[in-house]
Amino acid sequence: GSSPVSVGGYMEVNWQHMGTDGVSDGHQFQFRRFTLFVSSTITDRIKFLSELEFEDGAREISVEFAAVDVEFDPLFNVRGGVIVNPIGAFNQNHDGPKWEFVDRPIAMTAMLPATWSTAGFGLFGKRYWDEWMVGYEMYLSGGFDNSIIANDQNRTFLPAARENADRFEESASGEPLVTGKVAIRNRGIGEVGLSYMGGVYNRWQADGFVLDSKRRCDIVAIDLHSTLPFRMTVNAEWAWVFVDVPATYSQQFGSRQRGGFIDIVQPVLSGKILGWPASVVNLACRLEFVDWNVGTFAETGGQIGDDLWSIVPSVSFRPASGTVIRLNYRYQRQRDILGNPPATTGGFLFGFSTYF
Repeated sequence: GSSPVSVGGYMEVNWQHMGTDGVSDGHQFQFRRFTLFVSSTITDRIKFLSELEFEDGAREISVEFAAVDVEFDPLFNVRGGVIVNPIGAFNQNHDGPKWEFVDRPIAMTAMLPATWSTAGFGLFGKRYWDEWMVGYEMYLSGGFDNSIIANDQNRTFLPAARENADRFEESASGEPLVTGKVAIRNRGIGEVGLSYMGGVYNRWQADGFVLDSKRRCDIVAIDLHSTLPFRMTVNAEWAWVFVDVPATYSQQFGSRQRGGFIDIVQPVLSGKILGWPASVVNLACRLEFVDWNVGTFAETGGQIGDDLWSIVPSVSFRPASGTVIRLNYRYQRQRDILGNPPATTGGFLFGFSTYF
């Protein structure tokens, strides 16, 4: 009440014991992230919000979000700064305490570049009518670079672009990345969102000389959130990626990718538990799939592999809504590009995550 600045954040810590085809690194303890939120109401209808993240024990420090909002009307507001592009739902809703699972969804982190943020400007707004809400976001921002196909993964890999810190100062292509999302919500049914992100990713000219044709990366995503009878909640997201890969690259660099996840969460016990008056015990399950190379080999017509699926059952305890203690088991199978018998991964994960 006496300061115009608010400070908060969240943290995540976990233990895991995983193995692939019988080979394990044993017990691993990880302090994955510590995030600070700093916000301020500068004056009436002008607000500032920032998110500073320390990952892996501060080995990586990044500004994920730092933007000024100027509000003109519920349906017309301007935002500028470091923005988190609204592709799908998870990219903006990635805070650890919101989820019943230790790991983030694979398709949203290893196919899409999770927590992807860039410098840019845009518009956003929402409007309510009785039980309905319609919202939108539209941005022009810096974009991807050639690392999405020139990386140490030896595949088309959008998350590689996150390593380029220069993206906050310059765009490799000189072309804006366009991001837009529209969402419709009904209080009794749930919310559906449709989003798009795309633009030229390569440096196609330098000093006025044309070096290459313009090559695009385009992403379309759909997401769903719904609350069913008996307080069961469903969160789902699916995305398609289209990349113009040069003909000189081998077929292991996919021009099409797809993947997503579905989370089902069922509260089984709520009320006063161990002295906490509003506690909840949840049973949950995540199903996920990602295909980094959709298509067939030109020579044989056989299906290209390079895909993965997993199932992650979970039990979680929330002594308060912003704090979660969770135990997961992961069963995962992953094929290489040739479609050889899959590598099988399994193991337990346990962790805490809380807002503060």
